[in-house]
Amino acid sequence: MGAVIEVVAAILINNYKVLIAQRAQEDLLAGCWEFPGGKIEEGESPEQSLIREMQEEFCIDIEVGEFFESSTFQYKKGTIRLLAYICRLTGGVIRSTVHHDYAWASIDELDQYVFAPADRPLVEKLKGQGDRFTSHPLT
Repeated sequence: MGAVIEVVAAILINNYKVLIAQRAQEDLLAGCWEFPGGKIEEGESPEQSLIREMQEEFCIDIEVGEFFESSTFQYKKGTIRLLAYICRLTGGVIRSTVHHDYAWASIDELDQYVFAPADRPLVEKLKGQGDRFTSHPLT
C-alpha cells in the first residue's frame, strides 16, 4: 500500500440542509455524490485547505468549525483519508466550478443519493446525529 492521501470534506450546514456535490463526468468516480472538499496542499492545515477548496470550487466563504469524522478508503489508485469538519457559510453565492451538480439536502434525503465510498461513513454518522443538525440551524 502506498502513501495515504489526506483529503478534507466540508459538512456545510445551512438552513437545516447539508451541501453535497456530484463529481464531474470526467472524474474517476463520475456521477457519485460527495461532501465537497479536496486534497490538503503542502503547508496547509486541514482548515486552511477547506477554506481554499470551497472558494475555488464553489466561490463561497466558510468558517470551519469542529472536526466531525474521518474515513479511510482504499481506491484502485490509492488510499485516501477523508477528514470532515462541520462548516458554516459566511459569504458568497454558490457557483460550482468543478462539479457536475450540487444540492442542499436534508439529512433524511441523503439516502436518495449515491455517495462515493469514502463519504458513506460520513452519511451514516450524519443520519445517526440528525437531531443535532435539524433542531437548530447552524447559520
